[in-house]
Amino acid sequence: MRKGGTQSLRDCTPAFIPVVDWFPFNSDARDPEKAGQRTAENFLQSNRGILRDFGIFAEVGLCRGTPGIRVLPSTRIGAFPLLSPTSGRPDYGMVIEPRFSWSSAGEMFSAMGFRTVPRLLPLPHPPQSERRIPAWLMSSIILPRLKRMLDAMQRRFEMTRQILPAPRGSVDWENYAVRHMAVGRSLEVPCRFPDLRDDKELRASLSWVVCRHKHALLTQRQHGRVVQDLLRECDSLLIRLAGVTPAEPCGTMLNRFQQRTAITNKVFKDGIQAIEWTAEERGLAGLSDLSGLAWSLDMEVFFEAWVETIAERVARRTGATLSVGRKRETQVPIDWFPPSLGSQRSLLPDIVIAREDAVLVIDAKYKRHAEEIERSGWNDLGTDVREQHRDDVLQSLAYSTLFNTRRVITCLAYPTAAAHWETLHERNRTMSHATIRQGPRTVEIALLAVPLSGNTEPVADMFAKWIS
Repeated sequence: MRKGGTQSLRDCTPAFIPVVDWFPFNSDARDPEKAGQRTAENFLQSNRGILRDFGIFAEVGLCRGTPGIRVLPSTRIGAFPLLSPTSGRPDYGMVIEPRFSWSSAGEMFSAMGFRTVPRLLPLPHPPQSERRIPAWLMSSIILPRLKRMLDAMQRRFEMTRQILPAPRGSVDWENYAVRHMAVGRSLEVPCRFPDLRDDKELRASLSWVVCRHKHALLTQRQHGRVVQDLLRECDSLLIRLAGVTPAEPCGTMLNRFQQRTAITNKVFKDGIQAIEWTAEERGLAGLSDLSGLAWSLDMEVFFEAWVETIAERVARRTGATLSVGRKRETQVPIDWFPPSLGSQRSLLPDIVIAREDAVLVIDAKYKRHAEEIERSGWNDLGTDVREQHRDDVLQSLAYSTLFNTRRVITCLAYPTAAAHWETLHERNRTMSHATIRQGPRTVEIALLAVPLSGNTEPVADMFAKWIS
C-alpha cells in the first residue's frame, strides 16, 4: 500500500487504509475522528457499485484511534477509478495486485500461451502512475488484438495509375499518343484502374505499434520467458507487415479508421483501440505519465487455466481423454422434481482426465487452504476456513459419484507460492491423500499444493502417476 490518490493492495489480503493517507478531510474539526469516519462513509457510499463489482468488502473502522477503511479484496485483480467523496470526480483509484509475484505470473502467462489475459473495462482512466505493474502485461493484451485484426483484415480496391503493356480500366489516350506512341513505345499504355490492395495506411500504423511494443519489451528482458515470447510474437507480426514503412497514426488518421464500415466488426474495434492506447502511451493503471487504463483479471479463472494447462500435458503424456468445465464438457445436469423447487441445476467439475480403468477429477481452488492447513493443522484453523474447506471436500466427493470406473481420484488443487512449494516438497508435504473403499470401487481424494511458477512438470508428473 502507498500514500496518495491510488492505493495498491493484494488479492484476498485484508488491509486497513487510514483516511489521512488517502484523501483530505477536516482534521481540525472539533471531533477529527468522526470527521474522518464521515468522509470515509461518503467515499464508500459513492463507490459502492465498483467495489461490489470487484468483490471488495469495505467498511469504515478505527485502528488505534485512527479512522480509516478496512478492505478485503476478492480473487479479482485489476485497476479502477474511484470517485472523490467531495468533488464526485474520479480523482482516486485502486490497484489490486496478485498476492504472488508478477514474475511468477509472467511465467504462467507464457506457459499457458496467454490463454487468459486481463480484460479492459469501459471506465474512466484511473489516476496517477502505478509502475509496480509490469509493462509487458499491456503488450500481452495489445499484441493478440493486433494479430486478430491482421488475420481479419480485408483487402480493398484502390484506384491505381500504372503503365501496362495492354489496356486495363480507363486509358489516358492523349498521354499515350503524345508521350508513348509518338516515340515508339507502343507497349507502354498509361492506365487507371481499381486494384485490390491491402490497407497500406492501417498496416503502417500496425507496424508502428508493434515496433513500439517491441522496443519497450527489449527493456524488460529481466522478466524472463514471458518477455521472450512476446518479442517472438512481435517479430512474427513484423514479418507479416513487411513491405510497409511504420507510421505513427495521427488523430485524423484514427478518425478515418473509426469511420470505415469495417470497424463495425469487434475485431477491428479492438484493434483500433489498441492502436489508440499505444499512440496515447496508455498503460495498465498508468505505466506512462498519463493516467492508465481500467482493467480486471479474475485470479480464480487464471488459476483454473493454469491447472488446465498442466492437465493438457498429463493427457498427452498418458494418452488419456481431457474434458474441461470451461467448455462445459464436464457438465452433468441434476433433474429435480418438481423442477421449480430445484436449487443447483448441474455439477461442473473443472477438469476430468479419463482412461478406461481410472478417472482423475481436478477442482482448482484459488484459496490459501493448502498453506493454512500445513502451517496451522486442522484443529487450529479458523472456523470460516474449516467450513469452506469442508464444502470443497464435499463438492469434490460429489464429483466422484459421476463416474463408474473402478478407480476414481478426485483432487482439490490449491495454489502455493513457488518458494513455499519447494519447502513443502523437501518435507514431502505437497499432498495429503485419503482412500474410500466401497465394494469393488475405490475413491481417492487428494489435497494438492500447486506451485505458482511457469514449470508444469512437478504437478504433471504427480497427476500422470495417479492416472497411469
